[in-house]
Amino acid sequence: MADQAIEVEGLVKRFGGLAAVDGLDLSVRTGEVHGFLGSNGAGKSTTVRVLLGLYRATAGRVRVFGLDPAEHAAEVTRRISYVPGEVGLWPNLTGQEVLDALAGLRGTRDQAAERRLADAFALDPRKLVRTYSKGNRQKVVLVAAFAARTDLLVLDEPTSGLDPLMEELFQSCVREAAAAGRTVLLSSHILAEVEELCESVTIIKDGRLVESGRLADMRHLAASAVTARLSQEQAAVVADRLRPLGLAGPGPVGPDLRLSVPRERIPAVLGLLAEVDARDITCTPAKLEDLFLRHYQVAAR
Repeated sequence: MADQAIEVEGLVKRFGGLAAVDGLDLSVRTGEVHGFLGSNGAGKSTTVRVLLGLYRATAGRVRVFGLDPAEHAAEVTRRISYVPGEVGLWPNLTGQEVLDALAGLRGTRDQAAERRLADAFALDPRKLVRTYSKGNRQKVVLVAAFAARTDLLVLDEPTSGLDPLMEELFQSCVREAAAAGRTVLLSSHILAEVEELCESVTIIKDGRLVESGRLADMRHLAASAVTARLSQEQAAVVADRLRPLGLAGPGPVGPDLRLSVPRERIPAVLGLLAEVDARDITCTPAKLEDLFLRHYQVAAR
């Protein structure tokens, strides 16, 4: 489909008797920022290498911009900027020479964008790669990726080694790329970063799909935290009213109330607390971290 940058159906990738990816489905719409989440060993990097044409799928259907990367690797990768978490660069080249080499491999470049991004990331491209810190080596490939005129950014732990200020700049670059119509597949252990940037997420475990969809639509899978301060009399009323909702145990409700409330129950609970004139009422929506942990707990059962 023209509106799908990435289409993966039933992907299996085996290494001998080990199934690193086992029947995975992944769909990424053109122009969206899509989070790709899972613990170490879940199969994320293996999937990325299949998308890049570095691994051939054992089974399943894989399409990037409508093409099979195993059969059309050069044509597919020409449209992709890839940033891994562990960067290996030529140690005896300068940062600028690395940028020149990467642009030469791709066949096109935007030198003005490279200079602008190098300045923004505080990267000195005149220095030899072997003198760079891990963070500066990461900056080289980030500059090359964002400056390239590619349609898809595949970012696998891209902010590894960056300080918080540079992480903020990275997020700005992702938003700029998305605004320009580029598609972004972001795999990151920094869940707050994914939540800030991504419209949709796919969560995998042991090479299998756990959940996928728009982040706004997935929030119903985790509860929000509701807190309030109650007098003894208020606590007794609240306990009696919460039990029919299945939100309070058989014992008394304490003066410092803290509840985990499913999305559909929030209006009723907040209405009850307002009715009894509770103090210091707060309602904190679920975060991506809550969703991620919940999915893993569900998958483990």
